[in-house]
Amino acid sequence: MQFEYDDVRQCPVEAVMSGSISMVMKSSVEEDEGGWGLGIPEKMRSNANWVDITQDFKGACKELKLGELLHDKLFGLFEAMSAIEMMDPKMDAGMIGNQVNRKVLNFEQAVKDEAIRVKDLSLPELIGIVDTCFCCLITWLEGHSLAQTVFTCLYVHNPELIQDPALKAFALGILKVCDIAREKVNKAAVFEEEDFQAMTYGFKMANNVTDLRVTGMLKDVEDELQRKVKSTRSRQGEQRDPEVELDHQQCLALFSRIKFTRLLLTALISFTKKETSAVSEAQKLMSQAADLLPAIHSTIQYGIQSQNDTTKGDHPIMMGFEPLVNQRLLPPTFPRYAKIIKREEMVNYFSKLIERIKTVCEVINTTNLHSILDFFCEFSEQSPCVLSRSLLQTTFLIDNKKVFGTHLMQDMIKDALRYFVSPPVLSPKCSLYNNHQAKDYIDSFVTHCSRPFCSLIQIHGHNRARQRDKLGHILEEFATLQDEAEKVDAALHGLLMKLEPQRQHLACLGTWVLYHNLRIMIQYLLSGFELELYSMHEYYYIYWYLSEFLYAWLMSTLSRADSSQMAEERILEEQQQKGRSSKKSKKKKKARPLGKEITMSQAYQNMCAGMYKTMIALDMDGKVRKPQFELDSEQVRYEHRFAPFNSVVTPPPVHYIQFKEMSDLKKYSPPPRSADLYMAASKHFQQAKLILENVASPDAEVNRILKVAKPNIVVMKLLAGGHKKETKALPEFDFSAHKYFPIVKII
Repeated sequence: MQFEYDDVRQCPVEAVMSGSISMVMKSSVEEDEGGWGLGIPEKMRSNANWVDITQDFKGACKELKLGELLHDKLFGLFEAMSAIEMMDPKMDAGMIGNQVNRKVLNFEQAVKDEAIRVKDLSLPELIGIVDTCFCCLITWLEGHSLAQTVFTCLYVHNPELIQDPALKAFALGILKVCDIAREKVNKAAVFEEEDFQAMTYGFKMANNVTDLRVTGMLKDVEDELQRKVKSTRSRQGEQRDPEVELDHQQCLALFSRIKFTRLLLTALISFTKKETSAVSEAQKLMSQAADLLPAIHSTIQYGIQSQNDTTKGDHPIMMGFEPLVNQRLLPPTFPRYAKIIKREEMVNYFSKLIERIKTVCEVINTTNLHSILDFFCEFSEQSPCVLSRSLLQTTFLIDNKKVFGTHLMQDMIKDALRYFVSPPVLSPKCSLYNNHQAKDYIDSFVTHCSRPFCSLIQIHGHNRARQRDKLGHILEEFATLQDEAEKVDAALHGLLMKLEPQRQHLACLGTWVLYHNLRIMIQYLLSGFELELYSMHEYYYIYWYLSEFLYAWLMSTLSRADSSQMAEERILEEQQQKGRSSKKSKKKKKARPLGKEITMSQAYQNMCAGMYKTMIALDMDGKVRKPQFELDSEQVRYEHRFAPFNSVVTPPPVHYIQFKEMSDLKKYSPPPRSADLYMAASKHFQQAKLILENVASPDAEVNRILKVAKPNIVVMKLLAGGHKKETKALPEFDFSAHKYFPIVKII
C-alpha cells in the first residue's frame, strides 16, 4: 500500500537508508571490539564527516500515523517479503561468526600467528588435510557453495605461500579440478540452483599456473613418495620394525591420494580436448584411479581426525580448515549450513563417480541418434551427479556444433530416418535422391529438426524432477515439427508420383516425428510415478491413458514404420534382381530393426492395462481412498495432469468427458464385476510375462518388469476368487522392483 504525505517529504528515503546504514555501522563497530565484524576502515574515519541522524530518523517516524508506511518505488512487496533482518543470527548468515568464542583467522593471519604450518608437515597431517579436502570437494559437487566447502581449507586460498611440496601440489591440483569441473558444468548448462553453485567469490582458481605445470608438480611429488615407499618396504625374512612399517603405510597412503588427484585432474583435462581419442584416454585414467580407492579406504585412519564444529552445522575443524573464514562472502540470506560428508562415505562416492565417468566415455561408441537418445535416458535413470551429466553433454555436442566433434547433427538425423522408416527421398536408388527440389525440402526439414533434438538430448541432462517439467514444454516444438513433417511428406509424395508412380512417400517423416512425440508423452506420464506425484485414486486414469491411448498409438506408429521399411527393401530387391542374371538367390531372413522395441511396447501396454483394470476393480470393492473434493474435482486434476498434451495435434488429446465416455463400464452388457476385472488384469500381466520370457538375451529392464508381473498374476487370481474381499484395509503399492509398475500387496 502506498501513502503520500506533505509532512514526510522532510524525511526522504535517502535519510531512512542512511539512518539504517548508520545503525549497521554503529553495531559493527561495537562488535569489532570482540574480534569479529567489519567495522569502519581508518581511511573512511579520517576522510568522511560522519553525522548521527538516529534522532532525526526517529523524530520523522513519529510523524507517521499508526498503520502508515513510507513506500519507495524501489522497495515493493516482493522486496519486503525477501528482506532479512540484519544482525539477527537466525536470518543473517554473516552473524554466525559472532557466536563462536575463537578468533576467525584468514590464511595469512593464521600463518603469521603460527596457527597453521606451511612446511615440515607430518604424514598424518597431510593425509588428514587431503581427505578433508576431498570431502569438501564432494560436498561442493552435491550443490553447496565453494565458500562453505573447498575454500574453508585455508591452504587453497594462496598455494604460493605453501613450502611443503606435497601440500602445494595438492592444493593447486584441487583448485584445477574445481575450475575444470565448474567450466564443464557451466558449459553444459544442465543444472539448476539446487544442483550446483558456480560462484567462485573472487577466489583465484590457480589460473596463473598451467594445467601441465600442476600435473607435473603432482607427478614429481608422486615419484618422491614412491621412492620412500620402496625404501621402507619390508625385505624377505627381515624382522619388521613397527615404526618403519607405520612410516611405510603412511607414505603409501599419501602416495595413493596424490596419484588419485593427478589421475582425476588429467582425466578432466582430457574432456576439454576436442578429439574423441581423448575420451578413451580419460576412460583408462579413470580405471587407474579406481584401482587406488581400496588403498585410500584402508588408510583413512592414518590421517589426523577432525573435531566437529560445535556451533552450527557439522563442519570439521582441524589444522588448515576454518568453516567461518568466508562467512562474510556469503549473500545476505538465511544461513545455509553445508554438512561436509564423512571420510568413510568419500571413497564410496568417488567409486560411483568414476563408474559414471567411465559410462560417459562409452557414448562415443554409439553412432545412431536413437541409440544416443536411449543412452541418455538410461544414464539419467541412475540420477547421476551434475558433473557426470555435464561431461556427457559436452562429450556429445562439442562447442554446440558437431556430435562428438566430427558428425553434423543433420547427418545424424538423416541416418536416424533411414534406420527408422527408410524414406525414399534418402535412398540413393530413388529418383528423388538427386532431385534439387526434393533435396531442398528434406534439407530444410532436417535443419529444422536439429534444434528440437539437441534440446531433447539436453533435457535428459537435467535432474529427474526438472526433466519432467521441460519435457512438457518441448512438446510444443515437436508439435510444430510434426506439422512440417506432414507438409514435406505431401510435397515429396507429389513429386514421387510424377517420377515413380509405383512408389509412395506418405507419412514417412510424419511417422518418425510422431514416434518421438509419443515417446516424450509416455516418458512425461511415467516419470510422475518415479517422482511420486500421483495419488492412489489418480492411478487408474494415468494407466488408462498410457495403455488405451499412448501405447496403442506407439504400436501402430512402429508397425507403420516397419511396413515402410519392408516396402522400401522390396523395391530395392526388385531393382537389384533386374540388374542381375536370372539366377535365384536365397533369401536370408533379416532381423527387423524395430522388432525389440515393438515387443517391449506390447509388454508395457499390457502392464499398464493390467494396472488400470486392477485399480478399477479395487475401487469397486471400496479399496481406494478418495479425497473429499471441495475446491477441485477429479476433472480439474485430470486436466492438470494432461495439460501439456493440449499443444499436440497428433495424437489428439483425450479430454475428461471423452475419457469418462470411453472408460464407462455401463456400456457393456452385462457390466463387468470386480472379479471379472481382476481376472482380466491377471491375463494382461500373464501376457506381458509371456512376451518378455520370449525376448532373446533379456536385459535388466525385462527382468525388472517380470519381477512385478509374476506376483501380480498370483494376487489378481486370489482377488478374483474373493480373497480378503471383506477386509477394509487398503492395498499397498510397492514400487521397489520397478519405478513405473508396482507390486500390489493385499494386507
